[in-house]
Amino acid sequence: LFSNGVKAVALDLLPELERAAAAKLDIAWASTNMLMDEIGKGATGDLAILTDEVIDDLIRQGKIVAGSRVDLARSAIGIAVRQGAPKPDIGSADALKQTLLAARAISFSRTGISGVYFPTVLERLGIATQVAPKVIIPSPGVPVGEVIAKGDAEIGVQQISELLPVPGVAIVGPLPAELQKLTVFSAGIFSGASEPQAARALVALLTAPAARPVYQRKGMEPVG
Repeated sequence: LFSNGVKAVALDLLPELERAAAAKLDIAWASTNMLMDEIGKGATGDLAILTDEVIDDLIRQGKIVAGSRVDLARSAIGIAVRQGAPKPDIGSADALKQTLLAARAISFSRTGISGVYFPTVLERLGIATQVAPKVIIPSPGVPVGEVIAKGDAEIGVQQISELLPVPGVAIVGPLPAELQKLTVFSAGIFSGASEPQAARALVALLTAPAARPVYQRKGMEPVG
């Protein structure tokens, strides 16, 4: 069960991951929050890659093996526009505030970590009420980048690692440091894993030095 935040990295490494596991992988992709809901309903597997906080919570619940958490990479929340569109100023909190107020439409997800967090940014900037009428929430499973690429919204907010792979999208940059929330994605082995050795082999590959440039190309910072 893999969070969308690491999807681009995992897809890039998929052939090597399948060789390491000596099997074809059956991966369920979704936001961390949606996968957490599914796990709460009984979904399980061999390996989970979710946020560090969620992995720790699952360890406390006994659903992930204690001591199996391995941090993989950090991911920043970023701003994107349609390819070819002017890149607005987001270099400071005030600049971001003016950019959001000037935008015709803004898109972010309600289910992902970034989408849950971004409304708190709007509150801190004091513009939640002004921005609310122009927010576009994608349908479940639809990346924010697709909304931007189609021109339905001018500004997209999501993990940079989720915005980068979408054709027709240009990354403006990360949120200003004072408003940023870095997310650590971590791996953990399910307590009921039928293939724990294969899961450990996947984690070893995902933390190998050769994987570092893949994370960097996909907009993430490898941990360790």
